[in-house]
Amino acid sequence: MWSGPRNVSTAMMRAWENRTDTFVTDEPFYAHYLHETGIVHPGRDEVIQSQSTDWQQVAAWITGSVPNARGIWYQKHMAHHLLPHMGREWLGNLSHGFLIREPREMLTSLVHNLPEPTVADTGLPQQVELLELLIAATGQIPPVVDARDVLENPAGMLQALCAAFGVPFEERMLAWPPGRRETDGVWAPHWYAAVELSTGFHSYRPKPDPVPPALGPVLAECEVLYARLSAYRLAPAG
Repeated sequence: MWSGPRNVSTAMMRAWENRTDTFVTDEPFYAHYLHETGIVHPGRDEVIQSQSTDWQQVAAWITGSVPNARGIWYQKHMAHHLLPHMGREWLGNLSHGFLIREPREMLTSLVHNLPEPTVADTGLPQQVELLELLIAATGQIPPVVDARDVLENPAGMLQALCAAFGVPFEERMLAWPPGRRETDGVWAPHWYAAVELSTGFHSYRPKPDPVPPALGPVLAECEVLYARLSAYRLAPAG
């Protein structure tokens, strides 16, 4: 699942981890991303020490056998972690989905952790690149899920997403125990406070916060990219 930051991506990971047949992995390319870019994120050194910084090693692992003899391997990826120098040939060994969020709401949440985000930091350019690459390679449209749709209709959207991936829906995906998981990345203390308290997807609430004026150009570009992705949005089941 290719997401941008603040797109309910960790809650979505919780939903899949609560299934009886699924192993989950949290942002396996994060250490490589930080190591290569030099970008300073909260807990940067801990992240780099916790994972391989070799993208090829990571790609080989995530396209291998599913750990713990599970039937499904749900991988939560931040799209901006897919840097230009990283090969794309391994992508064909996975099934892909996209998790998006309306840019105004995403940016007003992101600025709490990254006060001056760039367009690249949102993952939207990389999501568009990946979506178009996959459509060209397969002739099929991967599922694109909007965070608001999930919050407004969790059951319908998760049923539709499971159907798109050809796996049965489980009611267990709609609720989970609160707390941290062993599968959470070491960056959880900096980013996961809300989801650690959660027991399911919270109801959608519009964010009234204005986008800082300095981010006007970023917002404008994000809206164009979001529109390209949103055109393929998955509709909820029945």
